[in-house]
Amino acid sequence: MIQPLLKVLKVLNSETHPAQISLGLCFSVIVAFTPKFSLHNIVIYFLILFFRINLSAFLIGGLLFSGVGYLLDPVFHRIGLAVLTAPGLERLWTGFYNATMWRIQEFNNTVVMGSLLSALVLFAPLYVLFNRAVLAYRKSVYPHLQKMRIVKAIKGNALYQKYQSLKDWGGLS
Repeated sequence: MIQPLLKVLKVLNSETHPAQISLGLCFSVIVAFTPKFSLHNIVIYFLILFFRINLSAFLIGGLLFSGVGYLLDPVFHRIGLAVLTAPGLERLWTGFYNATMWRIQEFNNTVVMGSLLSALVLFAPLYVLFNRAVLAYRKSVYPHLQKMRIVKAIKGNALYQKYQSLKDWGGLS
C-alpha cells in the first residue's frame, strides 16, 4: 500500500514538467477504460515511448483508473449503444465493420465504443485538471512536506546522503 504512494510522490516531486505527467495520466485513462490489447492502445503505447511523456505517471494512472473503468462499464455500454444505434450513423458503422482494420478495433462492441468515446471526451478536461493539480501540489503541499521533522531526519541520514550522491552519478534512479 505504501509503495504505490511513494511512487506517486516520486513522480510529483521529480523535475518532470507537469505537462508530461498530465499527458501520462490522460493517456492512462484511455488505456485503462478500453480493452488492453486493442489497436488504438498499441498506438498510445508507441506515442508514450516516442514523445516525452512520463512513463511512471502512465503506469501509475493505469493502475488507478483500471478499477474506475470496470466500475463504469455499464455507463460505457449505454453510451456505446446510443452511438451505435443512432439512425444517422448506421451506414458509417456498417462501412467500418466491412473494413478489416475497423473490425479489428471491435468498435461494434458497445463497451469498447462507449469507453473510447468517454475517454476521448474526458482527455482535454482531465489534462487541464491534472496539470493544475500537479502545479498546486508543487506550490502548496511540497514545501510543507519538506519542513516536516521526519523528512528532515531522513534527509539528514548518512545512508540517504550516500544514495543521493550515487543517484547524481546516474547509477540509481
